Amino acid sequence: MIELENVSKSFGNFLAVDDVSFSIQSGEIVGLLGPNGAGKTTTMRMISGFLEPDAGTIKVDGLDVLKNQVETKRRIGYMPESAPMYPDMIVADYLKYIAEIEGQNPQERCRELCEVCGLKEVMHKNIGELSRGNRQRVGLAHALMGNPEILILDEPTSGLDPNQVLEVRNLIKRIGKTHTVIISTHILSEVEMLCGRVIIISGGKKVADSSTEELRGHFGNFSEIMLCVSGASCEEAEKIFGGVSGVSKVSAKSCDGKTELKISAEKDTEIRPELAKVCVQNGLQLYEMQQKRNSLEEVFRSLTSADNENGE
Repeated sequence: MIELENVSKSFGNFLAVDDVSFSIQSGEIVGLLGPNGAGKTTTMRMISGFLEPDAGTIKVDGLDVLKNQVETKRRIGYMPESAPMYPDMIVADYLKYIAEIEGQNPQERCRELCEVCGLKEVMHKNIGELSRGNRQRVGLAHALMGNPEILILDEPTSGLDPNQVLEVRNLIKRIGKTHTVIISTHILSEVEMLCGRVIIISGGKKVADSSTEELRGHFGNFSEIMLCVSGASCEEAEKIFGGVSGVSKVSAKSCDGKTELKISAEKDTEIRPELAKVCVQNGLQLYEMQQKRNSLEEVFRSLTSADNENGE
């Protein structure tokens, strides 16, 4: 569906995208991550045909984006972070106007998108009067107007309140059932909820490309078990649990008459059944056992910590 091969883009002496290659298949929802200045927006603009790469090739459905601009743009709906709209236009009139530009039936297509994007309550309002959440909905309707196969969304929930974020996320989930979607965002929890795959760009280079779980597993996956027990002092508990096979580190502290432990497991080792067995064998009362794995945020920081914070 989308193929980038050795793509680079510079602005003066600044190399924004440096030899990036990846492919995205039909039906995928892919998160494009990276700190400010990493090259995300530049990459998305090149895919959508708004910018021309200095080197490399970009193909959509096997068509070179530079050589087949009209055909490839028809396949793509693009919503930038601040979607440009006419604030004095009524939502219904604006969408009809876009439908005519896109060669769509204004009445039929606007009715469909009003339902899909949840715009029924605001179709009669001026765009300038809308909340940011509803403006994002109008922006999504605009991006979907030509019934594109691919939807590119740049920070779709930026600036929204928690209720609006949830509404837009649910909308993207529904859209993702029938479209290929690329989402650029700084909200990592959003990526985990929406995307089946993550591409991380840092300093203009692709530094990771896999599913969320594979990212955690490949880049320093660890497992830490939190235990709360009674019946042993901190020193005794450290000695008891430190002898369990697969345990690499134990630390304990006293809290409200109980002993709280942090137990680190060796990579890819499941130690919870053995910990429970040790509690029984040593007559300890187990109050809590909780497993913690490294988050996508920790993986993101480890891959991008050297990046600068310049704008894109």
